[in-house]
Amino acid sequence: MASIPKFWRPTAPSATDASAEAAPPADPTRAPKGRATPTRKEAEAARKQGLKASSRGRSAGKGGKEGKRAAREAEREARARQRAGMMQGDERYMPARDRGANRRFVRDFVDARVTVAEYFIFIAIAVLLLGFVQNPALQSFVSLAFFAVTALIIIDTTILLVQLNLRAKKQFPEKSDRRGLMLYAVMRALQLRRLRLPPPMVTRGGKPIKRGPDGKPIKSD
Repeated sequence: MASIPKFWRPTAPSATDASAEAAPPADPTRAPKGRATPTRKEAEAARKQGLKASSRGRSAGKGGKEGKRAAREAEREARARQRAGMMQGDERYMPARDRGANRRFVRDFVDARVTVAEYFIFIAIAVLLLGFVQNPALQSFVSLAFFAVTALIIIDTTILLVQLNLRAKKQFPEKSDRRGLMLYAVMRALQLRRLRLPPPMVTRGGKPIKRGPDGKPIKSD
């Protein structure tokens, strides 16, 4: 007959376990074992040291803000200096598309003339406003006038480009130096003279103009 298995009996807890369970929980407010409890003066000194560290962090943050403000001021001054140099005709401060003797030649050639194309924006606005007038006769007249002005602009611009091409071939024999000049001249001619950048450095007749940092012409005595 098979023997009946004996049930497992838990062993009695050791003296070490009993003492660990019997020990009361440690008081978190007390100092660790082997270290004296800090006095009130020491606690106050530690608190002041923490306040000093936080104040140093705030001052560092203020220094970062001042650095960003100084960087923005430097960028603003650099932009103002670049604009002033460009308004005076200094090519060092001009965009790459406006640099070079060939580009200066085109600007002076266009600026010395009175072009119809520079008034195209005003003509277009006038036609747009008159188009709202409910008058068939007026609308017919405005349409004819607009087509006539457009044809005049095309003829005037074509004459300008032909003359410019002839002058440019003499001034710049190399074909590579004349690349893109015709398109540059058209874009210049379509802009109103007072809004052209870089500003005109010659009068309508071709006389040189000396400008100040604000872009206004300086009158010579």
